Amino acid sequence: MKLFRIIGRSIRDSFRSVFRNITLSMASIICTTITLILVSLAIIVLSNVNSFAKELESNLTIVVFVNKDADATGVKNVENEINNLDNIDSFTYISKDEIKAEMMDESAIFNEIMGSWTAEKNPLQDEFNIKIKDIKKIDETAKDLEKIENVSYVKYGEAIVNKVVKAFDWVEKGSIIVVAALIFVTVFLVSNTIRLTIFSRRNEIEIMRLVGTSNFAIRLPFLFEGLIIGVLGSALPIIISVYGYIFGFNKLGGHFYTNIITLIKPLPFIIYLSAFLAFVGAVVGVLGSARSVRKYLKI
Repeated sequence: MKLFRIIGRSIRDSFRSVFRNITLSMASIICTTITLILVSLAIIVLSNVNSFAKELESNLTIVVFVNKDADATGVKNVENEINNLDNIDSFTYISKDEIKAEMMDESAIFNEIMGSWTAEKNPLQDEFNIKIKDIKKIDETAKDLEKIENVSYVKYGEAIVNKVVKAFDWVEKGSIIVVAALIFVTVFLVSNTIRLTIFSRRNEIEIMRLVGTSNFAIRLPFLFEGLIIGVLGSALPIIISVYGYIFGFNKLGGHFYTNIITLIKPLPFIIYLSAFLAFVGAVVGVLGSARSVRKYLKI
């Protein structure tokens, strides 16, 4: 019961402190709001980039062409070597006769040209169509495939794919750095607000010490104050993120710039995003408060 009384009193005191120091509290709330809006934007960009990367991974195919003079044993050895590589998700073997039959079915011109080809005179090559696990390692995987005996050459649209992968990598790293920097700045601002609150209540805190109030009871209101500031600061970013993303998704028709880049559907994405922003706001507030309590309260 005593613990509940301490918590209840701490929550009451923290709300009073927020409104008593409304100017400082609003400054921290506004900074938290601006930070979380930018964090939300970075997360939206990062999430959609990762989603597109995964979609690209699922659709991207590396084509491995087998030497024309490779026999059945040579083809089997190529298959075994492919199977032993780490970044291979799945692969399909297509013989040159199957390729010939497929091309003849698709075009009357091909049917006329290839109709006279016998199995021995078929100039096409057997191939393996490969799906990979991690698109970031596609260049390394392609080089490993080229080293396999009886592999003629490897194609995957490397000129475009490598540029896309590098762009994704830069966006991902940039977003992470921006989010980390913004969170650090917000922690610092909340910390300063709580520090000023502690300074304004220094006489009250000293009296609490003299009458034997525990360190936990002294610290708790400041931690709740940071929590309140963080949660209040996350309210507007959540509203802007939810309605802004839904509006943008509908306005763009679920695609960005081209139909190739598909945006993440609003549900359940905006629910996870809202929960994350509220969590970050609360954590940032508590961390900022804890930093001030530890550094300036000295109890």
